[in-house]
Amino acid sequence: MAVELGVGIVAVRKGEGIFPGKKVTRRSDPDYRGTRQELRLQRAAVGPGDRVLLVDDWIETGSQASAVRSMVEECGGQWAGCSVVVDQMAPAGRADLGVRSIITAAELPTWDEPS
Repeated sequence: MAVELGVGIVAVRKGEGIFPGKKVTRRSDPDYRGTRQELRLQRAAVGPGDRVLLVDDWIETGSQASAVRSMVEECGGQWAGCSVVVDQMAPAGRADLGVRSIITAAELPTWDEPS
């Protein structure tokens, strides 16, 4: 998406692993499974005046998006919202995070389990 729009991309990483430079970290509130994720963002990747749009595949509780928003704002960036493929959030959380989706979870087709 970033290439198509001609804008930069900033990675947000979960857990451990190689991720050089100074980082901002947040532990998310529990997700739908009760799991809290340790999220990391390179501090130099977002600066004052940068507008950041989070792009993700699915959003349910918004716990990780909220943690990312907090890191972006700590770095001086401006939260532009969250673009997702599938939205399963409650209306109040959706408005607070600025979620825009392609489809809601309720609109997904159902299928029967194979016998």
